[in-house]
Amino acid sequence: MQKKINRFKVRTVCAIAASMLLAHAAWAVEPFTVRDIRVEGLQRVEPGTVFASLPFRVGETYSDDKGTTAIRALFGLGLFKDVRLEVNGDVLVVIVEERPTVADVDFVGTKEFDKDVLRKALRDVGISDGQPFDKALADKAEQELKRQYINKSLYGVEIVTTVTPIERNRVNLTFSVVEGDVAKIQEIGITGNKAFSESTLLGLFDLDTGGWLSWYTKSNRYSRAKLNADIETLRSYYLSRGYLEFKIDSTQVAISPDKQGISVTVNITEGQRFVVSGVKLEGNYLEKDEEFKSLVTIKPGEAYNADQVAETIKAFTDYFGTFGFAFARVEAVPEIDRVNSRVSFVLRAEPSRRAYVRRVNVAGNNRTRDEVVRREFRQFESSWYDGDKIRLSRNRVDRLGFFTDVNVETQEVPGTTDQVDVTVTVAEKPTGNLQLGAGYSSADSVSLLFGIKQENVFGSGNYLGVEVNTSKSNRQIVLSTIDPYFTADGISRTIDVYDRTSKPLTGQGGDYALKTRGASIRFGVPFTENDTVYFGSGFEQLTIVPGTNLPVSYQTYADQFGLKSNSIPLTVGWSRDNRDSALVPTSGRYQRLYGDWGIAGNIRFLRANYQIQQYIPLNKQFTVALNGELGWGKGLNGQPYPLFKNYYSGGLGSVRGFQQGSLGPRDASDLATGGPKKLTLNAELVTPFPGAGNDRTLRMYGFFDVGNVFGDKQQYRLNDLRSSVGLGISWISPVGPLRIAYAFPLRKQPGDRIERLQFQIGTSF
Repeated sequence: MQKKINRFKVRTVCAIAASMLLAHAAWAVEPFTVRDIRVEGLQRVEPGTVFASLPFRVGETYSDDKGTTAIRALFGLGLFKDVRLEVNGDVLVVIVEERPTVADVDFVGTKEFDKDVLRKALRDVGISDGQPFDKALADKAEQELKRQYINKSLYGVEIVTTVTPIERNRVNLTFSVVEGDVAKIQEIGITGNKAFSESTLLGLFDLDTGGWLSWYTKSNRYSRAKLNADIETLRSYYLSRGYLEFKIDSTQVAISPDKQGISVTVNITEGQRFVVSGVKLEGNYLEKDEEFKSLVTIKPGEAYNADQVAETIKAFTDYFGTFGFAFARVEAVPEIDRVNSRVSFVLRAEPSRRAYVRRVNVAGNNRTRDEVVRREFRQFESSWYDGDKIRLSRNRVDRLGFFTDVNVETQEVPGTTDQVDVTVTVAEKPTGNLQLGAGYSSADSVSLLFGIKQENVFGSGNYLGVEVNTSKSNRQIVLSTIDPYFTADGISRTIDVYDRTSKPLTGQGGDYALKTRGASIRFGVPFTENDTVYFGSGFEQLTIVPGTNLPVSYQTYADQFGLKSNSIPLTVGWSRDNRDSALVPTSGRYQRLYGDWGIAGNIRFLRANYQIQQYIPLNKQFTVALNGELGWGKGLNGQPYPLFKNYYSGGLGSVRGFQQGSLGPRDASDLATGGPKKLTLNAELVTPFPGAGNDRTLRMYGFFDVGNVFGDKQQYRLNDLRSSVGLGISWISPVGPLRIAYAFPLRKQPGDRIERLQFQIGTSF
């Protein structure tokens, strides 16, 4: 039976081959000189497109080989469903049948995806408006759509493609989607583990079988990318605890018959646990062996730790970079003693050749001008490569606050042995904030609010802010501008002009008013890469318009300084900033010291403030942020310290859980007046918010606050301090920095105004 089938196949193949030969012989023509070429069947394709694909022209010789080449080339355009060549004497006729064109692509039943996202996915496989259509592309489009849904754990998705012909040889494509239910992880298991319990290892995974936050994090939705990330986390866990030969044997992912449940199994081999017995250096260390040895973080006598090995290699490579060796190679070679479960490392180094930077490129800055980034760079073109300067440059660009991400990469220049190009790639964030508002009340009638703040106006790196409020109770106009490079040397200039009038709300009673007008100018002079000294002066006029229910403290101030008081303060300040980022710092320190000295006018005073922030990275996920602030003020020439220069405490930015600005002394009318002395201490444990993805500015934190303000005759006393603990969320949103905190006051006194939940845009500690 098998032999008969084989004979039949052979005869069939021979028959097909013979028919092809006969057809070729029938269509074969003698070569001739082409007098004319005509094209028939075109609807939308230009004739020039066809003529450009033909391997012959009028006046040239036509042959069967050239005809075969022409047909192949025309089919290769992807525009035609059929192509034929006919010979009429010495005239060649090209007859084509165009493929239909896609007129519209639509989706029915899609809920998980926005239609524009799906259209983009299909565009990548060749399906979009105006493109030629064929059935193979439709099948490919269906597979791409299914792939998109499978990535969202919708394994039961069903897709039906409907092709509707319309006039002018066009078609409408409709993809009808039945998404089905999300397949969820029902079980995750690890086999082969002995040193650590399965629950401990599964606790490292982002994937899980579901929890109270799964509706947001989608942690119980299977994703191959997430599983790979979890496997790498598992591998790092073992490699950092002595298991040098740990390996992942396999992973199995099974889906239930109804496509609603998924089980994942990870098979591992732990291997032996090794202890480091020693570390030695080999190779060329530029005669600086002792300096390199001080960078070694691998600790003999302790369990092998892959993180320490990686840190040592990076430290060596970075240190070579400070001497211009951009291509240095450092290798940690293990020498394993399996009998005694010990391992020693040989750190082999080859600095290779010294390099200089040919060009510094800036990428990703669609709005920000190149010069804004370049002026922060301390690694110059046509100079020796310096790893320290490149890291400093990267941090300076990040501290601008205009970008959510800053990456610096070094590439070798092709055809050279000692040149590199440095490319800084930035991801811009919205730096503008526009506020528009209107309101109506019986007291204020119609009030308008307008505000615009742009930290990077026109991509120049300058700051411009304008605020206007027409409310009767809080009328103001404020103009602020900052030019960080007022001079080419980096001297900054800040100008503020303001006019504010505040009155009590109708429900509070009283018809008094407080008017503040002034202007100031300040210059910042950079003395080092991280240190800036500020000098400035200004003029401020405060007017108290007396009326009913005037607070006692305001009346006391008027008795001391008059209803109208003027002040001309001199401002001197200093700041040092070596944080790795202004938006989301994870390491480094920020310090600020400034003072005001009222030298003219009828208000004479001295005020000083010192603030320090320290960021300590615990690991890739957690950062400890510490903040301390100390304020002090004193009246001069026998005058009391002016009320309106007081410090305030309470709320976001100081001691959370207490009403904003409510702590400290009060006058006889129970108005919080602040004080000339201030102490604030904050500690936060910060981590990325679960499910935040690539938005590193969305974070959650736990905090502990301590602080208060004190009167002129009060001393800084621990018994007077208030404290609180709580949780919060921070995010650099499109409308400004957002912070939400829920606090539990720990140390409070009767009469304190408690406010557990607090929300504010535009503040940071």
